[in-house]
Amino acid sequence: MKKEEFVIGVLGGMGTYATINFFEQYANIFKGEKEWDRPRLIIDNRCTMPSRVRAYLYNEKKEELIEEMVDSIRNMIQAGGRATHIVLDCNTSHLFLEDIYKYIPEAKNMIINLIDETVQYLKKNLVRKIYILGSEGTIESGIYTHALQNNGIECIVPNTADYSKIRKCIEAVKQNKISDELEVVFRSLIDGHENVLLGCTELPILYNHFEMFNYNAVIYDPVIIALNTIRNEYLNYKKE
Repeated sequence: MKKEEFVIGVLGGMGTYATINFFEQYANIFKGEKEWDRPRLIIDNRCTMPSRVRAYLYNEKKEELIEEMVDSIRNMIQAGGRATHIVLDCNTSHLFLEDIYKYIPEAKNMIINLIDETVQYLKKNLVRKIYILGSEGTIESGIYTHALQNNGIECIVPNTADYSKIRKCIEAVKQNKISDELEVVFRSLIDGHENVLLGCTELPILYNHFEMFNYNAVIYDPVIIALNTIRNEYLNYKKE
């Protein structure tokens, strides 16, 4: 009997350039001499979805958002995709996981939770204090801070006065309008912090674009952490 295929499903489009970055990271992390050494990957770049931040902060089009997310995930699981592992390529979207599970209970065992994976990774690596940079929805909801603090990790979050700077950074990536001026803004947001969690999938794109690899802070990207978790599972799968 043929064993179940290992398939990664990605709910993207939140935004599109973050999804492109996800695919590049997938290619880098799942190294292979031949293409078939990598697991199958399905991407639904569902850029038509309403704003996750506005759905959380203002309850704007929340039901429509949940319906679209459920539809995409269900298609990846049940239709031609038959995904075994699912990634939501947006930190803020994880605020709606419990709503999704009401419609698709089986997805709970398939979705690789960026928040949970990141918290466990930081705990395992003995990180005691971290600065969280993310969208207003991610920061205001406390989705990271609650989970981290429950695991003994002290959290620092941006001042509300910095929200406009964060929005400027995120929107510049979404619109593909990254400028030299933006580097000054981005650096000002993370200056003075030893450990920085980039809790929005647009922010690592800025970090890479400005080639900040020698920066004096240790940078943590939840997508890379999650992809490495999936890679380890894939390696075990191949041994079976």
